[in-house]
Amino acid sequence: MVAMATINILGVEHVYELSDPVPNGSVLVFIHGWLLSRHYWQPAIDRLSRSHQCLSYDLRGFGDSQLPPDSPSNLGYSPADYAKDLNHLLEQLNLKDVWLVGHSLGGTLALWTAHLFPQRIKGVICVNAGGGIYLKEEFERFRAVGRRIVQWRLRWFSQVSLMCWLFTRAAVAKPLPFLWGQQRVIDWVVANPEAALGALLDSTTEEEVHRLPHIVSQLQQPVYFIAGAKDKIMEPKYVHHLASFHSLFKRCCGGNVIELDGCGHMSMLEQTEDLLQHLETIIDSPQDSPL
Repeated sequence: MVAMATINILGVEHVYELSDPVPNGSVLVFIHGWLLSRHYWQPAIDRLSRSHQCLSYDLRGFGDSQLPPDSPSNLGYSPADYAKDLNHLLEQLNLKDVWLVGHSLGGTLALWTAHLFPQRIKGVICVNAGGGIYLKEEFERFRAVGRRIVQWRLRWFSQVSLMCWLFTRAAVAKPLPFLWGQQRVIDWVVANPEAALGALLDSTTEEEVHRLPHIVSQLQQPVYFIAGAKDKIMEPKYVHHLASFHSLFKRCCGGNVIELDGCGHMSMLEQTEDLLQHLETIIDSPQDSPL
């Protein structure tokens, strides 16, 4: 059984869903990416919650975790700020020794949380997440496109059917079912503009991009990376690059990186079964003998 509830973190009500505890099962925490929400993890949670307690939640300013009009003016949107939000959530729910599973930007937040609060984090699995190389012109284009996506969303809302159709095809190798296009449009529209821009801009500065490999190199927990072979947003070469800074990459000759053939940037929807098999293998394997 999954219970949806809210917890106040720094003046913002965070919506989360927590399944029942499972004897001898790990606790899995799922973190969504930019302009998305907890809903995209539900197909995976439907199965994994039979053997593991699962927590999903909406990041501050995204999905149902909306900022109130009187929210504190000093809220930050850097990866470290969102990692502190997650730590507050885990602390209030009394969850320890958890595996973090983060998609895209959520992968960066998972790495930061493991770095800042290692006592709570058992391991990290990054899905369609990598980086660590700052290419000035490419990042400037990416940030400019991100700004336009946030600024133009209400202008495009009058073309709902068209936008849903487009979002079934955006950043994926094969079109998604229409309902996921609808969900992506909903999350795009409801995202708080300040949070959306802040999370994008604060995570893509040259300083932040260069800091990420250093963080990965310091993590003592096991860290795995799952990439989409046809991912155009986070290409596999950038996933391998970031993974190479972790000790598992060196010990296993790159064995902490898994590529999903024919998969784009939405692995949890495009290849749910393959992703689930890899998640279960990683989580249930003795970590003193990594894959």
